[in-house]
Amino acid sequence: MSGNGERNLFTPFQLGPYELRNRMVMAPMTRSRAGEGNAVTDVTVEYYRQRATAGLIVTEGTQVSPQGVGYTSTPGIHTPEQVAAWRKVTDAVHAEGGRIFAQLWHTGRVSHPSFHGGELPVAPSAIGFEGQVFTYQGMQPYVTPRALEAGEIPGVVAQFAHAAERAYEAGFDGVELHGANGYLIDQFLRDGSNQRTDQYGGSIPNRARFLNEVTAAAVDVWGGDRVGVRLSPYVAANGMSDSDPEATFGYAASTLNAYGLAYLHLIDALSGPMAQPGKRITPAIRAIFRHPLIVNGGYDAQTGNLVVSSGQADLVAFGVPFLANPDLVRRYREGAPLNTPDRATFYGGDEHGYVDYPALGEVTAG
Repeated sequence: MSGNGERNLFTPFQLGPYELRNRMVMAPMTRSRAGEGNAVTDVTVEYYRQRATAGLIVTEGTQVSPQGVGYTSTPGIHTPEQVAAWRKVTDAVHAEGGRIFAQLWHTGRVSHPSFHGGELPVAPSAIGFEGQVFTYQGMQPYVTPRALEAGEIPGVVAQFAHAAERAYEAGFDGVELHGANGYLIDQFLRDGSNQRTDQYGGSIPNRARFLNEVTAAAVDVWGGDRVGVRLSPYVAANGMSDSDPEATFGYAASTLNAYGLAYLHLIDALSGPMAQPGKRITPAIRAIFRHPLIVNGGYDAQTGNLVVSSGQADLVAFGVPFLANPDLVRRYREGAPLNTPDRATFYGGDEHGYVDYPALGEVTAG
């Protein structure tokens, strides 16, 4: 991957106002280790500090409001205490020369009344899905959500705007809007979960309205070049489906051009549980979206270098590899072996499986 003008995972990239040291992004990953008041802890500070050699870190999904909560021990960014806790994270990442965006998250129907004082979770339509959610009272079946009234939706958009403001106060470099994996923005976008008959449902432009309103709200706070959006056209998690994902997400990508975004972060998996055999939407989105494109889903050093060098994407986001390898950039650059991820400690727990994965120099110690 040498030669004049060639690019790979390790070449710098200008992302909005920031020159990233490399094109490797730490993908957002829920770890369910928030403390009291859904604030991140000092152990989380160390977790992100260890991984600050990534060109860009995108935090785990971070709730924009109490209404946005859908899981136990996940962090928010809407109270002063949460902001102060995140400030320690951003300071630590910046001290290491890294860049970090906060992922703003509303889970919508992927929740349970026990998180909301007995009130039903909200969604675009009163459509439930099969499965169970882990609550503070143990595993519970998902419930049919309550459809948001049209008059309530501006208030939900305002929750994202408020969280974007708090992320600015917390010292983040930007924000990513979580429009993927079956959460609220995605629920509005796809017709399997949105059967509204008002201005937020029916046609693709109507279903994309909420995404655009939330994006505009975040851009009002940050400017477009410090806002990203994450989408997942083929991901079926959390009961999601769409009758024509190519049309739906092609339209969404085209409308997002207007905001001059920092990036579009596309889950279009090469392999693993989120992959759709024989289906790849990345080339189509690349042709539509005129700003930086991050791809995610089953990439490794070889396929990551290939997608970047070919020009099909500008950056590549890695999830589990960064979780298990705090020094993933070095390992990929040197072709070094990777740590084995411990899936039993992905969610919840303490420091084990969180900040104790060894760096390269520590692998042979003891």
